[in-house]
Amino acid sequence: MAATVEARWLEAFSAILDGSHLFQPDGLATAVDAALAPLGIDATIYLVDEEQRVLCPVPRPRHPLPPPQPVETTAAGRAFAMVTSKPMGDRGWCVPMVNGTDRLGVVEFEVGEAEPQVRDGSLRARCETLAGLIGHLVTVTSHKGDFLAQVRRSRSMTPAAELLRQLLPPLTSACERMVISAILEPCYDVGGDGFDYAIDGARARIVILDAVGHGLAASLACGVAMSALRAVRRAGGDLREQARAADTALTEQFPDSRFVTAVLAELDLEAGRLRYINAGHPRPLLLRTGRVVHDLAAGRRMPLGVHDDVEVAEEDLEGGDRLLLYTDGVTEARDAAGEEFGVRRLIDLTERHASAGLPAPETLRRLAHAVAEHQGGAPADDATLVLAEWSPVAALRSAPYQQRLT
Repeated sequence: MAATVEARWLEAFSAILDGSHLFQPDGLATAVDAALAPLGIDATIYLVDEEQRVLCPVPRPRHPLPPPQPVETTAAGRAFAMVTSKPMGDRGWCVPMVNGTDRLGVVEFEVGEAEPQVRDGSLRARCETLAGLIGHLVTVTSHKGDFLAQVRRSRSMTPAAELLRQLLPPLTSACERMVISAILEPCYDVGGDGFDYAIDGARARIVILDAVGHGLAASLACGVAMSALRAVRRAGGDLREQARAADTALTEQFPDSRFVTAVLAELDLEAGRLRYINAGHPRPLLLRTGRVVHDLAAGRRMPLGVHDDVEVAEEDLEGGDRLLLYTDGVTEARDAAGEEFGVRRLIDLTERHASAGLPAPETLRRLAHAVAEHQGGAPADDATLVLAEWSPVAALRSAPYQQRLT
């Protein structure tokens, strides 16, 4: 029996991989169904919505569409939030779906009554591997059409947000020594905020940006600055050279003197030495053992787009430290009475989530929702958060398969 099941799983993986080269976005779920049918397993794919509040089912022909599942109150939501598989009674497993370590949603694997696999200890491992493959294919096939993007959206996205989101890397990435996660709000109307990162060898580079103004002009300014920073970084330029390139690109493209605040940081993943420049941006917060120890106040210069130069600041990190970067749309968000969200509230919530042992992306999801709930109505500014955690333990918690290794 075990050999037969193993062979059928291998055939299922092969069928999905062999057909993946020609998958269209609306055919992915159907292809997974066909591959799992000989195993007596039904897979329902859920994608998290743009706001990261609800898990939205991917439609399948000849299957009734199940209702969306709220992240906050369902087992599927808990699996997504904590990046940990949850049993579905004796029916199967609800497995987080990631692309690398970027949380995309969950897959519910339900085993037919005639199949004995639920009690097979290897079922969870196989489901987690398959969910990882589906996550990769969701990312790859999404660029072929609009179907999967439409599943995740509850309303139209502005041209500014549509443009900027095409320039951004995944919301979460990890290597063996660190995790970097980010979130942007309002997701359908973000215009001037952005982030970037690159993890190569023993160096991790992190950028957060906030272009002055709103709408398409701000989105274009953010994109120009980000592209200039990337171009010089990929050519081997250091932090000061990257900042100078962004200054030049912005002044050349925008005669109205449009500028962008930013933090440019570089972390030595072996020694823990952080080097950074702060171009007119809110000061990043350093967390150690779950508490904010201080902000990073050095390395300040004028915003990008205003030619300036400064010595690169340095800070020594310890294993397990977290670095929180944010835009002023977070701390300056006001409620109906005019009270700002504030740095103190941000620190308190960040420390509370750290003490609860939340993964970096879940910490940011909850912080972003706290900012939105504080405002109550439409935000006056974009709000972006980036959290970098220098920790092999955090990296191992970033994907279900890795957690089984610990």
